[in-house]
Amino acid sequence: MSERATFGAELRRLRRAAGISLTELAARTHYSKGYLSKVETGLALPNAAFAESCEEQLQLTGVLTALLPREPARRRTRPDARPSGLPPTTAVFTGRADEFQAVRAALETDGGVCVISGMGGIGKTELAKRCAHRLEAGFADGCVFLDLRGYSPGEAADSPAVHDRLLRRLGVPAAQIPADPHDRAMVYQSRLRGRSLLLVFDNVSSAAQVRPLLPAEPKCRVLITSRSRLSSLDDTRHITLDVLSPSEAADLFVSITGTAPDEVVTRVVERCAGLPLAIRIAAARLRAHPTWTVQDLDRRFAAEAERLGELDDGEHSLLAAFRLSLRQLTPAEARLFGLLALHPGEDLHLHAATALGGLPPRETDRLLNRLHDAYLLTQPAPDRYGFHDLLKLFAADVVTEREGAFRRLLDFTVQVAAHGDHLLTSRRFVRKRVFGEHPPEPIPLADDESALSWFRAEWRGLVSLCRVSGERGEHERCWQLAHFLRGFFFMAKLWDPWIATHRWARSSAQALGDRWVFATTTANLGVAFVDSGDLEAAVACYDDALAVYRELDDEHGENMTLAHRAWADHYRGKHTDALRDFQQAQAFYTRTGNRRNAAITDRGIALVLIPLGRAAEAAALAAETLTVFDELGLDLDAAMALNCLGWAWFHTGHHDRATVAYHDAADRAQACGSSYETARAYTGIGNIAAARGEHGLAADFWERADDVHPDLNPFMIGEARIRWS
Repeated sequence: MSERATFGAELRRLRRAAGISLTELAARTHYSKGYLSKVETGLALPNAAFAESCEEQLQLTGVLTALLPREPARRRTRPDARPSGLPPTTAVFTGRADEFQAVRAALETDGGVCVISGMGGIGKTELAKRCAHRLEAGFADGCVFLDLRGYSPGEAADSPAVHDRLLRRLGVPAAQIPADPHDRAMVYQSRLRGRSLLLVFDNVSSAAQVRPLLPAEPKCRVLITSRSRLSSLDDTRHITLDVLSPSEAADLFVSITGTAPDEVVTRVVERCAGLPLAIRIAAARLRAHPTWTVQDLDRRFAAEAERLGELDDGEHSLLAAFRLSLRQLTPAEARLFGLLALHPGEDLHLHAATALGGLPPRETDRLLNRLHDAYLLTQPAPDRYGFHDLLKLFAADVVTEREGAFRRLLDFTVQVAAHGDHLLTSRRFVRKRVFGEHPPEPIPLADDESALSWFRAEWRGLVSLCRVSGERGEHERCWQLAHFLRGFFFMAKLWDPWIATHRWARSSAQALGDRWVFATTTANLGVAFVDSGDLEAAVACYDDALAVYRELDDEHGENMTLAHRAWADHYRGKHTDALRDFQQAQAFYTRTGNRRNAAITDRGIALVLIPLGRAAEAAALAAETLTVFDELGLDLDAAMALNCLGWAWFHTGHHDRATVAYHDAADRAQACGSSYETARAYTGIGNIAAARGEHGLAADFWERADDVHPDLNPFMIGEARIRWS
């Protein structure tokens, strides 16, 4: 039996003994089922990489490697010199199984060209080398690996120079290589004719650099790596590499260092943000310092300002890798790249980028697209851009114009937030001193629906911007952002960011020495506490705000806060006290012609009347408020009034009327995007069904309420209290 047949027979025996099918082994090793079958039957020659992969899957060591046949003279399609082979791969590699399958599929087609692209340090070259080692056996004339140095300053190879290197690799004597670039390209194509070669072009900077190197011979295939997307290459399979998953990142670190996986390892690879190069450098640093523990490494990486400098093992540097990408940018691109890091959110919209850069929107859009093409930005959604965590740290170090750009961003954001808040709560009383009544040109917030969409997309970034504004001493903008977020947070019931922003805003008000801002922010903070169920904290805020408003002789602020405190007293069971404060505030609003606030206060009075045994009066008053809200076009307030009406009718025993009110409330709440009021209405309908003995219907509506907005607070929402009683 030949050496080739002996290897194949032993592989088949071991595979069957392990209970692994040919199809399963092909999937695990990333070799085709046809190739495996040929190896097992002695029709194909195995190589060392194949043997090691099979041993890994069969949990063996050296058994198959020892049976590898001596390399025979390869059957050649042409008598020319065989080109030199591939550089070695790293010993440890994790993940990328799907990407390998995609590369193999791309290179199985005639004339297949595959581009592996991604940010610096993502592992493009390593994946390309491993793919080439696995696939090389399928190319009779071997493999050529060429680093085009597209990102090394002064070293990027142009087409004639690369043609010269390729021809030498293909065995063409130097004296026979034409000097004319066109002739040289023709000789290159002629030398590939009839050959079966895998060409690997590493570090390609542009489509223009690699396009003249693509072979016309269909039996030749090309694998390209690049930090650019090279989207202009037609008829090419493009594979984008993302960061490793948390488990893959931890596996890579553990495999290199030999440490046991634990929470500290998880934290270290999180600080490396799933970037393979960063993880390898971190692992190398730990191995180079035997006295260090993983905890020591984690402490060194903890400070964001120092992290990039720590990710340097003497041979590889993350900063150096990132700087190579930066060198490819124009001055305008590099400037915007740095400025974008000033935005503290996870991502930002084109309009915010326009404000940061102080450029026309179209020019900003062009620059953003270029940065995205260079993998210096991510694009989580159309017109939204973000950073890889480590790239954002890098960008923050290269930014210029910090103060001016940050103020442009703040001014823009506060203006738009002010306009959006006005559209959502157009009849809410606002003192003239509050900044921003006219939206800037780039944001077309035409109505409350577009304003709601804007806040939903931007609120996380606005919260971060509010915090950073306070930290940087931009106290006016800090409290203003919190103020204009309040209406949206009330609608969306986002209590944690509501409370956080208003605490920062209150600190900014104290720093400014502005008593009115302090009182207004404190009162709004109390509303957040009431809405979230922390009634004692709310009452404390209201007492503080009342004292300041009375000191300032601000009658509107005083009565607004009394009405807010009445809600807290109502929820605490102090219904008589709540009714007293509601009635005082209502008299003020009626006297001053504030129909919206008067109607809101009447709705509160209606809710207080119910536990005082006056449900019929409450129903009549709730119906009156509904008329006002409809006349003013306040849909959310109308939905709340309908829920109040349903609650009142429920207590009078008029279940049919209550059901109609709740159904109307659900429709109105859904139309204006309030999941909270929708869930309240569904809960009320379920309560009525339960009272009638229709338990299946009740369960259905309660389930719908949970799907829309789970965990309605029974201390705040009477319908939830009845459901769980």
